[in-house]
Amino acid sequence: MTAPEELPRSLTDLARAFREKRLSPVEVVGALLGRIEDEDEALNAFITVTGERALEEAARAEAEILAERYRGPLHGVPVGLKDLIYTRGVRTTMGSAFFKDFVPDHDATVAAKLEEAGAVLVGKTNTHEFAYGPTGDRSYFGPTRNPHDPARISGGSSGGSASAVAAKLLYGSLGSDTGGSVRIPAALCGVVGMKPTFGRVSKRGVFPLSWTLDHVGPITRTVEDNALLLNVLAGHDPADPYSVRRSAEDFARNLRRGVRGGAVGVPGDFYFEHVGAEVGERVRETIEVFQTLGASVRVVGIPHLWETLKAQRLTLAAEAYAVHEERLQREPERFDVEVRERLMEGERLKAHHYASAQQVKLRAKDEFGRALEGVDVLLTPTLPIAATLIDQKETDIGGYDESVRSALTRFTGPTNHTGFPSLSIPCGSTASGLPVGMQLIGRPFDEATLYRFGRAYEEAVVGDRAR
Repeated sequence: MTAPEELPRSLTDLARAFREKRLSPVEVVGALLGRIEDEDEALNAFITVTGERALEEAARAEAEILAERYRGPLHGVPVGLKDLIYTRGVRTTMGSAFFKDFVPDHDATVAAKLEEAGAVLVGKTNTHEFAYGPTGDRSYFGPTRNPHDPARISGGSSGGSASAVAAKLLYGSLGSDTGGSVRIPAALCGVVGMKPTFGRVSKRGVFPLSWTLDHVGPITRTVEDNALLLNVLAGHDPADPYSVRRSAEDFARNLRRGVRGGAVGVPGDFYFEHVGAEVGERVRETIEVFQTLGASVRVVGIPHLWETLKAQRLTLAAEAYAVHEERLQREPERFDVEVRERLMEGERLKAHHYASAQQVKLRAKDEFGRALEGVDVLLTPTLPIAATLIDQKETDIGGYDESVRSALTRFTGPTNHTGFPSLSIPCGSTASGLPVGMQLIGRPFDEATLYRFGRAYEEAVVGDRAR
């Protein structure tokens, strides 16, 4: 039996070992199930572990690979799904008392795509209740904990997915991102998280938080792994009214092209205001790395970002209340107190403010588009702070007092409003060992460029250790 510590670190290398028949999917899944049993009690990354099903799927994948019926790089690979992505016959709870025993009769489109690609579902990962929170510590099933310090938050709302991938319990997982819920836990747990362009990945069968802001995206250990997952997830879905029709593409196609001659835009304000000292240092170091790789760095301006963030938060509050209005009126006591209070804020909003927020969205798209003229990507911190303690409400960022919830979504929310793709990549850690993430922002439907720049940085800094 293969021991967990002997397994390849990356999904890419695991897939190669499967294809070359050097490793057994059954043994790998068995090893990870053992690791989950040993370690997840401390992390609480999973709500449901599908052990028996996973071993059956792994055996099927192994038989197909041995019979030369290889489906692609996800064939036999153990993955997880955030527990608001519907899975036929498997409990899907939304992290809520309302759905604690709910079993869907159909798969979400993304779940079906992973199954078709031969991926092995190991379990459903913990989520902030109804995905409405960036901390990951308000679930009916208890808080998800950070593998780097279990006393601290994993981030949310896709905290279980990021925690499980960081703790090497999974090779990849899916999350949803409405105000940063893929990128926030990716940054806090030290893994890679992509929020693709709005409409790139189907949301059919994913419980909504905000119809016009929700995105579904992959969380992985490396940039290449992330691109391979997005290859499977992307595509038009006529059952999703927000899905966009685009030609199929290989998001990993430019990973080894390098960035010499490319250009990185660094916003001159907002994204570098009220940032923790160590976070700022790590992100400035990433800028230097890109320069050593031959990319130019230019300061760019993006006006009205505070207004864009405010409009995103208002849109989220209004749409989240609309999603839950009936439950709030019928059984308000079944919500987590903090989540209920946030949801009720949406009841008091005025319709004309929501309308104005949609006009801000149009302006913000234009302003981000102008900032990207003449550069390939924008580079910012993913978050202004590292992981805070579970249940901590306030934080002091160099004398700037802010709620933890506000700090965590400050740099991620704007691109939920514009729908532009955004990638969070680990870029070092604080002196106490807490991960720091940088965010790359690109043009709509240009995820391949984000992956190219992300991979160049990753290779320069960690090299073979990214494997």
